[in-house]
Amino acid sequence: MAKPGEKRLLILQTLAAMLENPKGEKITTAALAARLECSEAALYRHFASKAQMYEGLIEFIESSLFGVINQISAEEAQGLQQVEHILALLLNFAQRNRGMTKVLTGDALVNENERLQARINQLLDRIEAALKQALRVAATQDQISANADFGGLANILLCYVIGRWQQYAKSGFNREPMAHWAQHWPMLYVACLSQRTV
Repeated sequence: MAKPGEKRLLILQTLAAMLENPKGEKITTAALAARLECSEAALYRHFASKAQMYEGLIEFIESSLFGVINQISAEEAQGLQQVEHILALLLNFAQRNRGMTKVLTGDALVNENERLQARINQLLDRIEAALKQALRVAATQDQISANADFGGLANILLCYVIGRWQQYAKSGFNREPMAHWAQHWPMLYVACLSQRTV
């Protein structure tokens, strides 16, 4: 018999797998219970609500992304290389975790508790702040202008990532986020180098 922690993990893994369905049907606790071959009551022994299940997925996303972002910030000395690695991480994570992409874009959270979208918005704000900090590092190294609009540039870079996530989710996971990355990064790099405050 599975331990409580193992059962919780299995529930979250199954929910993430169900989110990978390109058709994007609304996931009910009844459908989730059927997939797990258990009762809905059994689900609620591990999670108080479906919203709490989604919170578990968001916690997984947060720990996965920020664990690596913190590592990049600590180990990569060059600011623009930090930016490149963070962007590649965000695209790669989505490509490897289809169901999580729908959580990141908010598609999976439609009609769910509004606090879930608020939490994703907070996560995106933290990512933007990490990009902004990497750009500041780049400026101290004379890689980009000290007069650059760090906030504006970080926002454009985040919008690029969100756009790639959206294309992936809306295409039924056909348009992979890492496709064309080798061509896109040099363009983004030039945008970083040329950015100035007007």
